[in-house]
Order: sequence, then structure tokens, then C-alpha cells
Amino acid sequence: MAKIEQKKPIVDEIAQTIDGAQSVIIVNYSGLNVAQDTELRKTLRENNVRYKVYKNRMLNLAFKGTDFEQLTNDLNGTNAIAVSKEDATAPARLIAQFAKKNPQIEFVSGVAEGKYYDKAGVEALAAIPSREELLGRLLGSIQGPIASFARVIKAIADQGGADAAPAAEAAPAEEAAPAAE
Repeated sequence: MAKIEQKKPIVDEIAQTIDGAQSVIIVNYSGLNVAQDTELRKTLRENNVRYKVYKNRMLNLAFKGTDFEQLTNDLNGTNAIAVSKEDATAPARLIAQFAKKNPQIEFVSGVAEGKYYDKAGVEALAAIPSREELLGRLLGSIQGPIASFARVIKAIADQGGADAAPAAEAAPAEEAAPAAE
């Protein structure tokens, strides 16, 4: 009974970590040295991604009855989890960027927005740009036509403004002439 009581706080911590998460990615971190692991943790922390190593048994218990239960079959070996509550693609994207310089870290599987992804699926998920980047692209694509439209309107106004000025000057002169008669 004492062992179960010792495990409960850890299982509760994991349950709190994954509660409301957009994504949970499992990675095999074997082969990383302390400096590499520290660099990865720092990068993830700066991007609001929680990264932690737990015993597979604890993860298994915490995942039961959640959207992440599908991951229990993949809990073998030296695993860590990367969890994001804000951006579903952030953990996969950041770890993939890190893995370019440190190929020792490998994706195992993940769940993003309730959908299970195997290793290949997580790698595909990592290729999806961040929400901010997608919004920036959308804004850029909207601004292009608007800026072009604004330039055309300005050119028409400048052209019309130049033609309208002599006509405006001529009208008072014509009105002034009949008044003099």
C-alpha cells in the first residue's frame, strides 16, 4: 500500500500537466547529454511547452481515462513528454528543430487536439507552422491586395485632384464675369 501512496502524487502531477493540453508528444531522449537536454528544456520552456521525464508506469496510470490514453501502448524505453496547453504543434515543431542538430532525440508518438499520431504523423505535425506564423501569412496575403488597391485609389485621386483644380479655378472666374455685366 505504501508504494501506491508514493505514486499517487506523481500520477496527480502528470494528470494536472496534461489536463487541458492541446498536445502531448512522447520522445525517446536516450543519447542526449546533460548540456543538450538543458538546451532543449530551455527552448521548450521559453515557448510555454512543459517537458519532463516520468517513469512509463506513472505516465500509463495518468493517461488512463483521458484523451491521451492512446499513448499508453507506446510507453517503452527512455521517454519524456512534451506538453502544450496553447499551441498543438509547438512541442513537435520545437523538438524537430532541436533534432536537426541533435538526432539522438526521436519522436515516439503523440496526441494533438484529440487525434493520435504515430512517429511519422508527429513528424508531419512538426512541419505545420505555428498559429502566429499562419496568422502572419494570412495578414500578409490580405495586405498585398489592400495595399495595391490603396495605391490605385491614391493614383486616381492624385490624377483627379490635378484635373479638378483647374476646373475649380475656372468656375469662379466664369461666375465673376456675369456679375460684372
